[in-house]
Parts: sequence; C-alpha cells; structure tokens
Amino acid sequence: MEIRRYLDHQKERVETAMESLFLEESRAAYGRLAEGIRYSLLAGGKRIRPVLALATIEALGVDSDPLVPLVLPLELIHTYSLVHDDLPAMDNDDLRRGRPTNHVVYGEAAAILAGDALLTHAFTLLSDPVYDNILSASCRLSVIHELSFSAGIAGMVGGQFLDIDSEGKSLTLPELENLHSHKTGALLRASVRIGGFLAGAGEKEMAGLSRYGEAVGIAFQIADDLLDVEGTAAEMGKAIGKDAGKHKNTYPGLVGLEKARALAEEKRKEAHEAVAALGDRGEPLREIASYIIERRN
Repeated sequence: MEIRRYLDHQKERVETAMESLFLEESRAAYGRLAEGIRYSLLAGGKRIRPVLALATIEALGVDSDPLVPLVLPLELIHTYSLVHDDLPAMDNDDLRRGRPTNHVVYGEAAAILAGDALLTHAFTLLSDPVYDNILSASCRLSVIHELSFSAGIAGMVGGQFLDIDSEGKSLTLPELENLHSHKTGALLRASVRIGGFLAGAGEKEMAGLSRYGEAVGIAFQIADDLLDVEGTAAEMGKAIGKDAGKHKNTYPGLVGLEKARALAEEKRKEAHEAVAALGDRGEPLREIASYIIERRN
C-alpha cells in the first residue's frame, strides 16, 4: 500500500474533525486563550496517535467514521504535552513545527493554561452524553481509564519527569527503555489499545495490539533520537542537537548510531509480528511501524 497517501487521508479526517473544536463562541469568550489553543492544536504534525487508533479500528473490521470524534482526545493530550514541553522550565524551545512555540507567541501563563485546557477537554469529549448512541458508557469509561493512566504519572508525565531527572546521569539500556516506554511509548500504546476498545476487540486481539504499541513506542523514540543527531532543523521544524547539549540520555548516545538503528529494526519486526494475525486488514498498522523508523521528521 502507499503509506503516505493513507496517512494523509487519515490525517485529513482527524484535522477536519478538530476544526470543529474551540469554535468562535469560545474564541469570543476567552480571547487569546482560545486562540492559543487552536494555534497549537491546528499547527500540523503527523497526527500519528489518532491515526493509529483509526487504523486499529479498521484492522478489526469496524467502520471508523462515527468514531473519529472519540480518537481526537489522543491528539489533544499530545498537543498539551508539546505546549508544556516547550516552556522555559521544561525544554525551553522557541520553535515547534516550523513556527514560534505557544509561549513565545502568547506568553507563558497563557501557554500553561492552553495546555491545561487541552488536557481537560480531552475528557470532556470522551464523557459527553452525545456519544451514548454510538458507544456504551462502560466502553467509554475503559477508554477514559486507558487514556488517563497512559497520560499520567504511570505513563507520559512520569516518563517526562524521569527524562528531566536523568539529565547528566548515565542510564543503562533497560533504564532508558523504561524511561521512553513511559514518556513516548505510553500514549502510542494507548492509541492502539483505545482503537481496540472502540472496536470491541477481544482479549487475544488486545494482547497483540499492546505488544504492537509497546514496540512502536520505542521505535518512535529511537527514530526521534536519530533525527536529533542526523536531521536538519528544516526537516524537523524545531531545533536539533539539543539532546546532547542538555546531556539527555538517548539511544545513539548510549549505544551509537548503528546499534540504535539495529534496535529500531528489532522493534519494527516485533510490531509486525504482533499484528500478523490481523491479516490483510492489519497492513496499515505494519506499514505505519515501518514509516515510524524511516521518517525524516
């Protein structure tokens, strides 16, 4: 299959749905706060997390059209994490997706609140009774638990703290993998598991999706680490080489470029094997795993 065409199609579906969020009413009432939210939310990007959820739903033979609004929370939470990551107290970045970061444009206080609003609105969407006719409340509760667990102290936020706390320290490979299985991997794993919940996956299918998500999460981080060394600012849409400057633990820094590439390839194989039972319908998931380690941004 032509993976870029597939990704562009799914990304368009996600972005069309997101355009309806934080419309003129909230922009009129909350001014720069609502503007700042939309500035970061609609700034582009791969939308890989909601796309993974949609690919999972379709791989399980379920029509994804009515479920698109229920995968948007993945992108809201990812965007909030980027807005907060860029703050001076965190990574102190001035560029994101080729544009000035949120706090540079709107100020630190507004950027913090924009991130808070994105995080909170993710759960407003998932708990909205308007979706009662699409999915049971119990199913949506499973999704809410998965997303909140993966975004919180046991997932992304915990991993972000481990990343900050480990600056200037030497981690072992298992410690580094544990860090990134939380910081980056948790939300990617949640994306495919949420797709499984929304599609009514069985226990065996969920186990395979979990293994796939874990492998893809580590592969994604290895690719990011490699791009920070080998990519360009134009390709990445942000400053590069900052990991070494902040003495962060990375795969290339720990094992070298060639070994890091070999580890990414191992994770690609693990991901492919994890969803082999899905047959032809699982091809987009397998192609996404390959795309993740071959991308240039």
